[in-house]
Amino acid sequence: MPQMSKVELYAAIRRDHRGGMSMRELERKHGVTWRTVRKALDSSWPEPRKKLPPRATTLDPYKPVIDEILRADLDAPRKQRHTVTRIFHRLIEEHGADVTYGVVRYYVASRKPEILVESGKAPLEAFVPQTHLPGHEAEVDFGDVTVRLGGDLRGGR
Repeated sequence: MPQMSKVELYAAIRRDHRGGMSMRELERKHGVTWRTVRKALDSSWPEPRKKLPPRATTLDPYKPVIDEILRADLDAPRKQRHTVTRIFHRLIEEHGADVTYGVVRYYVASRKPEILVESGKAPLEAFVPQTHLPGHEAEVDFGDVTVRLGGDLRGGR
């Protein structure tokens, strides 16, 4: 029997149950437990997978150190900010860290934008919702638009 998704399995179990199969026959035919058959009959959608808790990494003790370096770089001139390589070498030299460059690079790449947002120095992203219904034509203006933070909207062509 080919591998099927859980949604397809639930649909097949419900279809066979409507056809008159007993719970035990459904268990044997689909190779599942009584509990799975019961869940399939109670709901057409399987419950979502549970998220696994994050695993501890070798970088965990050094994350506050990296965060502090990235926060200090917010006020530093552009040429004096730390690169990932420099952060990696500082961890090894100053703290004796036993981490790989890739792990540090991945953490810095994900953490740097978060620290920018936390500090309030990240560029603002604006979302302007469309006011027309999907499938209908809409008037589009490709002119220059200036958005002022004071709530003053000005557009020009």
